[in-house]
Amino acid sequence: MPSDQERILARAAREILPGQIVNLGIGLPTRLFHYMPDDLEVLVHSENGVLGCQPLADGSTPDYEMIDSGGAYIGTRPGASVFDSALSFAMIRRSRVDVTFMGAFEVDEQGNLANWKIPGKFSPGIGGAMELAQKVEKLVVLCSHNDKHGNSKILKQCRLPLTAPRCVSLIVTEKAVMEVTDEGLVVRDIAEGLDVATLRAATEAELIIDESRIGRF
Repeated sequence: MPSDQERILARAAREILPGQIVNLGIGLPTRLFHYMPDDLEVLVHSENGVLGCQPLADGSTPDYEMIDSGGAYIGTRPGASVFDSALSFAMIRRSRVDVTFMGAFEVDEQGNLANWKIPGKFSPGIGGAMELAQKVEKLVVLCSHNDKHGNSKILKQCRLPLTAPRCVSLIVTEKAVMEVTDEGLVVRDIAEGLDVATLRAATEAELIIDESRIGRF
């Protein structure tokens, strides 16, 4: 039985298409490296200035100047390029990144995203997430469905300070895959062994569910 995080990552990896430039945000999304097929031809972008990231090979000595968005050491694939952050953000602002994966504290029915600030707790700042959320065509949120107190993270309306409004395309949790549409959150997949009633009870947001068309993951 996969863990909740393994279920999220394995399902999220299916959203990556050959030929894409893919940005992996801090935290859980950086682990998507290990869920992509070996033969999947993509370029992974890190906003600190690397295009063509890959996991550091086991036993290899890290280049201490090569890190991902979370500060972990990385390797590079053949043909990778390294540049300053100004050029990296120029790529983002010109919408040259195809898809970005981010974590979230909250996400709501309109696709609003809050993933940088909890009042009363230290935050280093909003960082590059604000730029990515506004400029990348597809933003996929990876997060637990509920917080440690059991409260839904999938809300009718975000309460925390927003990273960006109406920016989320898809939400992947351990319980469901939800697409943000003009009509609301449409459930595309439900986790194996979970029924619709339990999913609704765990979610504050209204969910649009057609059981005849739902997949399992």
